Order: sequence, then C-alpha cells, then structure tokens
Amino acid sequence: MTATQHTTPLTSPLTARPAARRSAPGQAGAASPAVSTGSTRALLTCAVLTTPVFGIVSLTQAFTREGFDLLRHPLSMLSTGDLGWLQIGNFWITAVLTVAGAIGLRRVMRGTPGGTWAPRLLLVEGAGLAAAGVFSMDPGDGFPAGTPLGAPAGMSWHAMLHMAAGSVAFTALIAACFVLGRHFARAGRARHAVASRLGGLALLLGNGWAMSGGRAGSLTLCVGVLVAMAWASVVAAAKRADLGRR
Repeated sequence: MTATQHTTPLTSPLTARPAARRSAPGQAGAASPAVSTGSTRALLTCAVLTTPVFGIVSLTQAFTREGFDLLRHPLSMLSTGDLGWLQIGNFWITAVLTVAGAIGLRRVMRGTPGGTWAPRLLLVEGAGLAAAGVFSMDPGDGFPAGTPLGAPAGMSWHAMLHMAAGSVAFTALIAACFVLGRHFARAGRARHAVASRLGGLALLLGNGWAMSGGRAGSLTLCVGVLVAMAWASVVAAAKRADLGRR
C-alpha cells in the first residue's frame, strides 16, 4: 500500500504530460498539415504574381520613358539610364517570385508526369532572370534619350552575359511550357495541354523572330515572354485553387 501510494503521484503526472502535449491545439505536430498547406498556397501565389509584376512594371516604363520604342527596343534595355534600377529591381523581384513559385509547384506536382522537370525548369528561369538583372544591356539605338541611333559599335561583357542569361531563362520557360503540356495531356486535360504548348510556342517564335533581326522583333519577343509567363501563372493559380478544395 505504501509503495502504491508513493508510485501513483510520481508517475501519473509524467505520463499525462506527453499525452496533453500531443493533443494540445496549436502545437507543431497538430498544426503541421495546415502550415504546410498554407506555405504551399503562399508559394503558388508568388508564381501567380510573376506576370502581373513583371508585365506592369515593364510596360509602364515602356510607354512612359522618353525615347523608348517597343518596336525597336527590347524590355531589357529599360535597365539602362538613370531609371535603369527600376527594371533591374523588376528582374530581381520577378526572379524571387519565380523561384518561390517553382518550389510551390514542386510540392503540388510531386509524383505526377512532369512534376519533376516543370518546377526545375522554372527554377532555371528564375536564376536566368536574376542574372539578367545583375548584367545589364548596353544603351543603343536612341535609348536612353540622347543615345545615338543605330546599334552600338560593340557589345560590352555585361551585355553579352545579359544575352546569355536571357537565352537560358527563355529556353527554360519554353521547355517548362511543353513539359506542362505533357503533364496536362497525361491528366486528360486536353485544353490545358494545348494552352501550355501554345504558350511555349509563342515564346519560341517570338524570340526566334527577334534573334533573326525580324521587323518589330522586340515586340514579338515581349508578347512571347508575357504569354508564356502568363500561362505559368495560370497553372499556378489552378493548382492553388485545387489545393484549397482538398
């Protein structure tokens, strides 16, 4: 009896506390699924925002900065001049949003066709955008205002690195669109599959026309980039909505 009387008060509090800790609301173990879902939704929201952020900041400058002509000047040239920091910051912010969105897509697409490579390619796109912000283009063809008309006599090292970074970003985004096309085709969503491939094709053709020196090539490139980016944002929005219905 004496042993029982001493054992009960010593052991019961110790055995009760872990049970209370496990069942208490707000603890890490109980909240982890909600936290995971919430963080994934936040990451996918970043992907949704990439196109509005990049498009609005870029096009606002394109139509307001003196001397800029979207028919002759690529959006990347906005990184030059006194206000060039605006487009440089735009590249960096878009890069961060793209990388975050790629992480979110990796979570929701894990185990599905294209669920590995589509997020990876978007990560590469984000890295290319970040590098494009670090290395700016050269002034030329009348922009910034006061720059002589015509192409620059030569290309600086940072302009060449910018072109390389842009090529990496565009190629990765094109490939991601086609991988997403396979993802949706395997899921039986034919319209989404077609839209994915059209997004990639728009950028492929727009960039190819610009690189070939075609008339208004900077405009076709701009349209292609925004179309492909917009489709990636639409996909992220759809995945975010699906996550909310679970």
